[in-house]
Amino acid sequence: MEQTIPNREIILVSYADEGPVTDAHLKIRETQLDIGNVGRDGSAGDVVVQNVWISVDPYLRHCMKKSNDGLYLQNFQLNQAIKSGSVGKVVASSNSEFEVGDLVAGLLQVSEYAVVPGGILRKIDATVAKPSDYLGLLGVPALTAWVGFTIIGNPNPGDEVFVSAAAGSVGMVVGQLAKIKGCRVVGSAGSDQKVKLLKEEFGFDDAFNYRSETDWDAALTRHFPRGIDIYFDNVGGRMLEAVLNHINMKARIPLCGMISQYNEEWKQRYGVRNLLNLVGKCAKMEGFMCTKYFHRRGEFVEEMTGYIKEGKIKYKEDVKEGLESFLDAFNSMFSGENVGKPVIHLTPPP
Repeated sequence: MEQTIPNREIILVSYADEGPVTDAHLKIRETQLDIGNVGRDGSAGDVVVQNVWISVDPYLRHCMKKSNDGLYLQNFQLNQAIKSGSVGKVVASSNSEFEVGDLVAGLLQVSEYAVVPGGILRKIDATVAKPSDYLGLLGVPALTAWVGFTIIGNPNPGDEVFVSAAAGSVGMVVGQLAKIKGCRVVGSAGSDQKVKLLKEEFGFDDAFNYRSETDWDAALTRHFPRGIDIYFDNVGGRMLEAVLNHINMKARIPLCGMISQYNEEWKQRYGVRNLLNLVGKCAKMEGFMCTKYFHRRGEFVEEMTGYIKEGKIKYKEDVKEGLESFLDAFNSMFSGENVGKPVIHLTPPP
């Protein structure tokens, strides 16, 4: 029996291999979503989710390219809805694990409604944290921070830690984890407002504005007279090169991302010239993707939930309203205009 509801979704209409993503690449498409067959015709186990919160993350940039930079991420298909981490409410279900009204999270279509197999969803508990926190503090950004810092960074009390893009969704968590682990931490960010946020709200020992600092080598000399033990790299390029002149013996460099290079075709990206410093300092530089550590998600959630309950960790969101705001929110991460993690809020219809 056919039963349709009006729906809107963001689709990729052309690949963006270099340069910024524009409305020539992403479009909003109005559709009618058929939910009448949920539970019929072999769809037993499907769930209809009304999205309320949608995550906006830098890694999505790679999925919008025809070639995804060798990161082993699945490319978005042309003329299909893009996907991102989402939190929503179950409005219909043929799956015994989910009831109408349940709050769920998963990698869903960027749309107002989605019909998905229940197996890709997980229930969330709004008494532990607010729903949007499952896209941040208890979601992929914080898991990425936890994996990169605690597993790859392997911190010791007293370590000197530097975090680039420190006011972003990952960096703000890394800095606070560093303080919890007894380290000294300095961050870089793209505005004086963000520098103030890092020091006054997130407890960084210090921070600097990389836009107003004309000499990053001098800035790092000033902030790290004892050198750097852990560099959590979100930026790459010139910042990574500057850091390599200040690393200590046995330094660890978790490579989380290189957002300064994402909009460039690989031959045009910045070539770091002083990688030999890694040899002389016997340092470790290791790239990682948090998807390879999902088997440790339970450990992460337990630790992070404890910090939330104890008030040891904070998080800031940059909330935008409606699907129309997705593109602006997405590009704000590359221009540095966002303050906190960009998330899209979809207001349920009356």
